[in-house]
Order: sequence, then C-alpha cells, then structure tokens
Amino acid sequence: MDNQYMKKLFLFILICGNINYFCFAQPVRNNRAEALFAAYVTKQLSLTSEEAQGFWPVYQSYRSELKKARQAHKDELEWEETVLNIRKKYRISFKKILVDDKRVNGVFKAERSFRTMLRNEQARRQNKQRSKSKDSQL
Repeated sequence: MDNQYMKKLFLFILICGNINYFCFAQPVRNNRAEALFAAYVTKQLSLTSEEAQGFWPVYQSYRSELKKARQAHKDELEWEETVLNIRKKYRISFKKILVDDKRVNGVFKAERSFRTMLRNEQARRQNKQRSKSKDSQL
C-alpha cells in the first residue's frame, strides 16, 4: 500500500474514533451533532492525522472550560469576556498544533458556521413540521 493511502486510512480511522468518543461522551441527543461537528472541523481545517491526534484532546479541554465558565456566569457581559479570554488562551495551544494563524482562526469560524448550519437545519425542520401539521388539519 502506498503512503498516501495509509494516511487517508489512518485519518478515517482517527475520525471514526473521534466520532465514537463523541457518541459515548455526550448525551444521546447531541451524539449526531458532535460527530458531524468533528467531521466538519476536520474537513474545514484540513487536519492531517497527526494534527487531529493533537487537536481533538486540546479542543475537548477548550469546550470543557467554556462549559464550566458558562455554568459559573450569570452576567452576559462577564460571560463574553470570559469566553474571549478562554479563546485567547487556547489560541496559543491550537497554534502549536495548527501552526498557521489562518487555520487557528478557522477553529473559531468553523464553530460559528457549524452552529449556524444547525440552527438553519432546525428551523427548516420546524417549518416542515408546521407545514405537515397544517396540511393534516385541513
């Protein structure tokens, strides 16, 4: 087998492993979204297998810190400031793995665009459900 094929196979196995991790580490309703997010970010950042091995544990730590901060803050401005500080902190860790500032910024952009895609999909499904409900009432 050639080296390129082995890299792709390894990356695929790594992604599947991350998907498996997300599926068992999160509540059931988030499984699919987390798995899709892992695949989305991996693709958006063009993570190599080596980068993915280093990136995902750091990213999970980042998400965990954000979650803890969210639970601790009631004030919205204080929360936003804390998020900014956490992002600045993890930007350094992400840069050690991703090297390029553009790719590091891509982490945060990918988060936003994925959340937007999820919201749009949810709205689309709700509209579809409302349409079905109206049709059945007629």
